[in-house]
Amino acid sequence: MVLPRVPEESSFPTLKRLLVGKPIPSHLAHHERLSRVTGLAVLSSDALSSVAYATDFIIATLIAAGTAALGYALPIAFVIAALLAIVAFSYRQTIHAYPTGGGAYRVAKENIAENAGLTAAASLLVDYTLTVSVSISAGVLAITSAFPSLDESRVPLCLMFLALLTVGNLRGIKESGRIFAIPTYFFVVCIFIMITVGLYRYAYGTVSPLVVPRPANASTRAISMLLLLTAFANGCTAMTGVEAVSDGVPAFRPPESKNAAATLITMAVLAITMFLGITFLAHAYQVMPSEKESGVSQLGRAIFGSGTVIYYLVQAATTLILVLAANTAYADFPRLASIVSRDRFLPRQFMNQGDRLAFSNGILVLSAFAAVLIVTFRGDTHALLPLYMIGVFVSFTLSQAGMVIHWKRTQTPGWKTSALINGFGAIVTGIVLVIVAITKTLEGAWIVLVLIPIIIAVFKATRGHYDHVSSQLTLRNYTPQARVHNTVLIPIGGMQRAVVEALRYAETLSDDVRAVYVDVDPTATDHIKRQWQVWGGRVKLIVLDSPYRSVMEPLLEYIEQVEKDREDDYVTVILPEFVPARWWQHLLHNQRALLIKGALLFRPNTVVTSVPFHLAK
Repeated sequence: MVLPRVPEESSFPTLKRLLVGKPIPSHLAHHERLSRVTGLAVLSSDALSSVAYATDFIIATLIAAGTAALGYALPIAFVIAALLAIVAFSYRQTIHAYPTGGGAYRVAKENIAENAGLTAAASLLVDYTLTVSVSISAGVLAITSAFPSLDESRVPLCLMFLALLTVGNLRGIKESGRIFAIPTYFFVVCIFIMITVGLYRYAYGTVSPLVVPRPANASTRAISMLLLLTAFANGCTAMTGVEAVSDGVPAFRPPESKNAAATLITMAVLAITMFLGITFLAHAYQVMPSEKESGVSQLGRAIFGSGTVIYYLVQAATTLILVLAANTAYADFPRLASIVSRDRFLPRQFMNQGDRLAFSNGILVLSAFAAVLIVTFRGDTHALLPLYMIGVFVSFTLSQAGMVIHWKRTQTPGWKTSALINGFGAIVTGIVLVIVAITKTLEGAWIVLVLIPIIIAVFKATRGHYDHVSSQLTLRNYTPQARVHNTVLIPIGGMQRAVVEALRYAETLSDDVRAVYVDVDPTATDHIKRQWQVWGGRVKLIVLDSPYRSVMEPLLEYIEQVEKDREDDYVTVILPEFVPARWWQHLLHNQRALLIKGALLFRPNTVVTSVPFHLAK
């Protein structure tokens, strides 16, 4: 009975090196840190990209009450911009107070309660997953806005971009920063050019309002407080991603806190300026975004002309930044998961860094969940967005409330001012959270409200398992049990070199070595007995009857009987196996030894070991 092993040398390592790159030694980890320039591209792309669709959602909500309601878009945008500035400044204080990262999770866990920290972590993990799916879907919408014929290929395009982002981030955070920095700054430059030209034309009175079809639901609702609050909640998508820098402080070069804080302020200034500029121009040009064409696309057509090069450059830049906004989640989801797993609330595999010093397991899990969302919602940004913001504002509120307690507890110089800033931020984001929850629940956000408690339950179950394992593995008050005997069993299916090598190895382990053969063919059994006289050595041959031609059942029954005979001693089961020269040759051989390993895995005092025999090419 011999199981073939997959050869160590295969085409997979070559393919992996081609996609991911050469391994980076641990002592060079400090060279993989982010500068402010790359840090802005990696950790701020989500917040910067939000300006490309936040205005669209404000307008799409207000138009339900007719074109007269669109005049509220700019005041709503100013309120959101002020709120974004408050939250950014609050997170700047979090960066300096918690330079080791962790953001809302660590702040809430250490200052409020463990459950608060887990709620923040669950909210952020959900938010980061949605960030990937929403950002990529919005980026593909920018493509289909310029090329409507591609609308039917929306989901494949989304999955293609998802695969590219996955590979890019597996190459390491520094290299992903290099890859994605140029598109991020290209977007910023394009948007500022568009805003500048648009404002210039507005100042000289050469603005020509767009002629676009009004939605069918226009003028069917009255302007109400609920409508304005809904538009405000939708526009708050402009704030998503603000917390990302505080979660990834350790990724920056020293001094980490100073560089992270500077990056955060730069991000806030750019985001606020672009958001207000786009909203103002959208009002001036009477932009009417739809599922077929985004507001930025309409502005580009109005300002530069439909078929111009600069219009397509703006669309290309918008597509790239929206897709790359997902890169913020790829930077923060794996890092947050590693911090949570360090506290034993997630599997420890999330702490492992890959060959390129990236948290590869977190990256792959994030990609898998995002792919499920993209396929489930058919890559529709409007369908995904209602799920998006609840997690963001839960973490905002918990983080700011936790910082108030932190300042009160530490009472460092100027703590009252700091507590006042964070307290005001907590109140404001808490109000927005209530508004978002009320306005978005019926649109599908209830899924997130249900999902967060489920994730918290998973956290606690994981921690309970690790605590249970730790209590059983501890050496405290432990007295080793004396074991004086080891029964070695070797299941065999015939006599050949791999089996003989395993027999010789087994003789070095114990004086009680037994080869076990299941008799399903009397002729073959007689042949084995004759060969045993030559090759068996000191090993005893045990032949088991099998009237129903089953191999596994008699073998497992015999092993169980040996275990019962010597309950306090070891039973070692040795499995001879050969290693084929080519990976595909593995498919040509049986898998019986794998079944034996699986069947014996959960038996106490039973050790299963393999003796490999390598075949030549």
